[in-house]
Amino acid sequence: MTNGNMDRIKIKICCIKSIAEANLAMKSGANAIGLVGQMPSGPGVIDISTIREISESFSDKVETFLLTSQVSSENIIKDYRLSLTTTIQLVDAVKEDDLKDVKEALPEVSLIQVIHVVDPSSIRVAVAIAPFVDGILLDSGNPNLKVKELGGTGRTHNWEVSRQIVSRVEVPIFLAGGLNSSNVADAIERVSPYGVDLCSGVRINDQLDESKLKEFVNSLRIS
Repeated sequence: MTNGNMDRIKIKICCIKSIAEANLAMKSGANAIGLVGQMPSGPGVIDISTIREISESFSDKVETFLLTSQVSSENIIKDYRLSLTTTIQLVDAVKEDDLKDVKEALPEVSLIQVIHVVDPSSIRVAVAIAPFVDGILLDSGNPNLKVKELGGTGRTHNWEVSRQIVSRVEVPIFLAGGLNSSNVADAIERVSPYGVDLCSGVRINDQLDESKLKEFVNSLRIS
């Protein structure tokens, strides 16, 4: 996998809450779906049994991402074995030794580390963590708050910082944070990510919306 251009951009629809939403995302052109485990804040949280049900139904059709806020290898592995997704998305900072332990225990599972782009120091963080993961997702949360924001904020961040991360690391980069049909083409042109990830940008009243999905996918195809 390499970071790419508009013609090859991957689409990940996050905060999927049901088989019906997963079907809608897949039929609309999603390459991956995000399934949100327990979080300190943010949208889309579902119980682990529902995550497993959706994963078992769709893992042979699209990539399925378990979003976990766990930071110890023991708990990350435990959550994964209850969900059996194709990919683990780590939304909080995980130490290198724990990443190594997870990779050793689950060599067949892709690890995606989320980095919340707060300021230019995120570039250094991304460069340091890249050798230990299969990909990075750049989001707009704030893990430094008393109640951590670990995704689903609906905010954009500084895409210039994201662009520099893409240019300096070799693993695929997903871009997230406040993306929608009106800004995604600009985001891709400026950042050149491997894929884009969105939640609120394709929802109305917290429900996945078919018209917004189509509008979003069309904005990629015709740009």
